[in-house]
Amino acid sequence: MRNLFYLVLSFSFIISCTQQQETEVTEKAPAKYTIEQFMDTKTVFGSSFSPDESKILISSQESGIFNAYEVDIETGAMTQVTDSEDNAIFARSYFPNDERFIFTSDKGGNEISHVYVREVDGKAKDIVADTTAKANFGGWSHDRSRFYYTSNSRDKQYFDLYEVKVSDDKNESELYASKMIYQNEKGLNPGGISNDGKYIALEEAITTNNTNMYLLETETGETKLLTEHEGDVAYSPQYFSADNSKLYYLTDEGNEFMYLKSYDLATGEKADVQKENWDISYTYLSHGGKYRVVAINNDARTEIKIYNEESGNLVQIPDLPEGDITSVNISESENLMSFYVSSSKSPSNLFVYDFETKKVKQLTNTMNPEINPDDLVAGEVIRFKSFDGMEVPALLYKPKGLAPGEKVPAMLMIHGGPGGQTRLNYTPRLQYYVNHGYAILAVNNRGSSGYGKTFFKADDRKHGQDDLQDCIESKKFLATLDYIDTTKIGIMGGSYGGYMVMAALAFAPEEFDVGVNYFGVTNWLRTLKSIPPWWASFREALYTEMGDPVADSVMLYNKSPLFHADKITKPFIVLQGSNDPRVLKVESDEIVEAAKNNGVPVEYVVFEDEGHGFVKKENNITASKKVLEFLDKYLKGESEEQETM
Repeated sequence: MRNLFYLVLSFSFIISCTQQQETEVTEKAPAKYTIEQFMDTKTVFGSSFSPDESKILISSQESGIFNAYEVDIETGAMTQVTDSEDNAIFARSYFPNDERFIFTSDKGGNEISHVYVREVDGKAKDIVADTTAKANFGGWSHDRSRFYYTSNSRDKQYFDLYEVKVSDDKNESELYASKMIYQNEKGLNPGGISNDGKYIALEEAITTNNTNMYLLETETGETKLLTEHEGDVAYSPQYFSADNSKLYYLTDEGNEFMYLKSYDLATGEKADVQKENWDISYTYLSHGGKYRVVAINNDARTEIKIYNEESGNLVQIPDLPEGDITSVNISESENLMSFYVSSSKSPSNLFVYDFETKKVKQLTNTMNPEINPDDLVAGEVIRFKSFDGMEVPALLYKPKGLAPGEKVPAMLMIHGGPGGQTRLNYTPRLQYYVNHGYAILAVNNRGSSGYGKTFFKADDRKHGQDDLQDCIESKKFLATLDYIDTTKIGIMGGSYGGYMVMAALAFAPEEFDVGVNYFGVTNWLRTLKSIPPWWASFREALYTEMGDPVADSVMLYNKSPLFHADKITKPFIVLQGSNDPRVLKVESDEIVEAAKNNGVPVEYVVFEDEGHGFVKKENNITASKKVLEFLDKYLKGESEEQETM
C-alpha cells in the first residue's frame, strides 16, 4: 500500500560561530546554470538483464522523451532501441531466450497504458486489443514459459490477471495469445504467484491503513482469507518460497512499522522473519532462491540488505559507492547484480556487481558535464515540532555562496499522495531553484508514509487542516535560520501537494506570499466523483480517508479551495496537463478564473500533450523556467528591467 523510501543524514556542529562566519566569507559562490543544463542531466531507470547477461535494458529521457535503451555491461555503451517522439516508452523486460523485450506506453499521459512486445526487427505488437483498457506488465513465470499482465478490459473497475505463453517459433499462430487465469470481481488484486503456479496471493484495500490478504488455489478456484483481524492492520504479500511451501508478506500487525512474516501453506502457521526500526518497504528472492533482497525505509533513505538464504548471513559487498542504493536486480544466473546509486545532489547512475569477482562497475554517468557537482546542494534532514507537539520531518536545501548576513527567500515543497514522502533524491528543478537563490524546505507533513502508521494516519479526514498547519508551523523553523528572509516565503507542490498550495492560499491567505500549483486538486467533490474507473478497488479506502463526496459533501465543500477562492489574495501560478485523468483540467481552469476575479495575479501554463505529471523534457524545461520567472517577479520582487539586465 505504501511506496516507502528513506535517506539518512547526520549532523554535527564542530565549529564555532566565528569559524562558521569565516567559512561563509570564503565560500565560493556557485556558477549559475540554466534549466536546460539541469534537464540535460539524463534520467535512467530499469534493470532487465539480456538472456546472455551481456546487456541491461533501461529507460532514458535522453532523446527528449522516455525511450528504451540497451547498456553494454562490458563497455557501458548505451544504444537507443525505440524511437518514439510523442509517447513515453518504459522498458520492462527482455524475453528469456532472445532479445525481444516488453515495454509499456500510454497516449499523451492519459494513463491508459498498454503492454507491447518489441520484436528483434524493431516492430512492436500491442498485447491488448481493447484500446479503452489499461494494462500493466506483471513479470514472468518462474519457468520463463509465460509472462503475466493485468488488464481492466473485461470490467473497467477491476484488473484481471492474464498469462501469455511464449514460444520461440515465430510462425506459431497463437503467438502472444492471452488467457485469463484470475477474474477479479471483488477488488482483490494479485500480489504474487508461486513458482509452480498453483497459488496466487491477493490483496484487498479496505482503507489506506487496513488491508486483507487472500490465497487463491488456481486448480480449485478456492480463495481463502489469511488475515482475519480487528482494527487497522496492513498486509502486503511479497513472494512465495522457492519450494512453494510458504508465503512471505509484510505487515504492521502489533507494530508501528511494517515487518516480514511467513505463512505456511500446509499448516497455516505464521512466524516473524525480520523486523527493523523502520518500515521494510519490499523484499524478494533472486530467481534461484540464493539471495533475498530487503529494502528498508530508513528516514528518507532506502537501505538495502542482501542475505544469502543458505547461510542466513548478510552479503558484504566491498567498494560500494556512497549514496542511496535502489532498484537492486539479481540476474537469473545469480552471478550479477544491477543497482542504482543517487543522492540529493547526484542523479541516479546504473552500476553492476559481479558476485564472483566481487567487483563493482559504474555503467552510466548521467550528470551533465557542464555542471560542477560542487555547485549543487545536498539536502539535510531536519525536524520541527508542530502545533500539537508532533515532530515533523523535512528536508532542507540552503543555497551556496551566501555572504554573512545575506537573506534569501524560501519555498516550502509539498509532496503528492496525500500519503507520499519527499526523499533525498536528485530533482533537477529543485536544484535549479536553489542554484538561483531560493532555500527549499520539503515538508513531510503528517500523513506522509515512511514514519510509522501513527504518523501516516494522523491526517485522516483532517486534510487541509492539520497537515496544512504543519506547513504553517514550519515557518517557525525557518525563522530560526539567519539566512532566511521571513517576509518572502512561498509554497509549492504537485497533485495533493498542489491542493495544499491552494488550501494555504485560500484558508490561510496571509501565511504565504506566493503559490506554485502543479495540477493540484481544488474541488474535492468533483475529484472524488470522477476518479479513474480503475481505482474502483481503492475507492472505498480513498473515501474513508478523504471523505465520501455524497455522505460528506459539506465537509468536502468546506475544504475545497475553489469554493473559497474569494479569500485568495496572493499571486500564484498553475501548471496543468490537458490529458490528466486524476485532476481534470477543468479544476485548474475554474480556480484560475475564480482567483482572477479577485484581481489576484495568476499565471496559467497548460501542456496539451501531458497528463498527471510531465514526462517530456521540453515541457519540464518550460514549466521550470516559467516558475522561476514567476518567483523572481512576485517573491524576490525583481522587476522586468532587473531580469533583462
